[in-house]
Amino acid sequence: IQERFYESGNRANIWLIRGSHQDVVIDTGLGLRSLPEYINSKGLLGDDSKRKNPLLAIGTHVHFDHSGGLHQFQQVGVHKAEVDALANGDNFETVTWLSDREIVEDPAPGWRARQYKVKAVTPTHILQEGDVINLGDRQLTVLHMPGHSRGSICLHDKENKMLFSGDVVYDGSMIDWLPYSRISDYIHSCERLVEMVDKEEIDQVMPGHYNTFGSKRLHRLASNYIASAGACHRASTCVVKSIASLALRASNSRSAC
Repeated sequence: IQERFYESGNRANIWLIRGSHQDVVIDTGLGLRSLPEYINSKGLLGDDSKRKNPLLAIGTHVHFDHSGGLHQFQQVGVHKAEVDALANGDNFETVTWLSDREIVEDPAPGWRARQYKVKAVTPTHILQEGDVINLGDRQLTVLHMPGHSRGSICLHDKENKMLFSGDVVYDGSMIDWLPYSRISDYIHSCERLVEMVDKEEIDQVMPGHYNTFGSKRLHRLASNYIASAGACHRASTCVVKSIASLALRASNSRSAC
């Protein structure tokens, strides 16, 4: 599922997984429109009136383009490192940064991007490394993969060798210069991904942005990040991170006024 009204490189992929006993939404986009209503109106959970599976919304991390719609769901899960940010509506940690030109269909007359905030919601499911989300006929294992953010996770369907990677890895430039990014953590997470590919635990990656890809591409993306994360990269990233943090502080301060 994609938010077609949002034309931006930040537009996230939203994954809906139907299970025999539990359904899961992985990431929820901006939340400018009702995702539950869309899912129901399109019949994405089927048309069996007797089928009443619970629906759990999981944020792979709390950045605004992934967590903005979490407040629309009764069951919400995020990693324990980012629970407070979501519960407090911390729009600095959610790196909320939206412009009017990115929204091609306003959600309401007179709406402006500067009004947008990730709404606070208290998670019902506090996730951590090794947790298993049981859908009945398939299981998703939580892998804590910090680096892009401190609470970034992947969800691994071991039986089907599928990895829902969020922003840990996608087929594009990997971002490690945001306020709670950390290069050393990112290197370790990429090393884990390389090891998983070497052990043939992943065939397909369902990323947080752009198109899906296979294990060979995953291995290359993760290996390239490890190889490039030297002293020069760390120094330049430190500068960019400082600028990004100042810009986010200023943007969220203006929005609050």
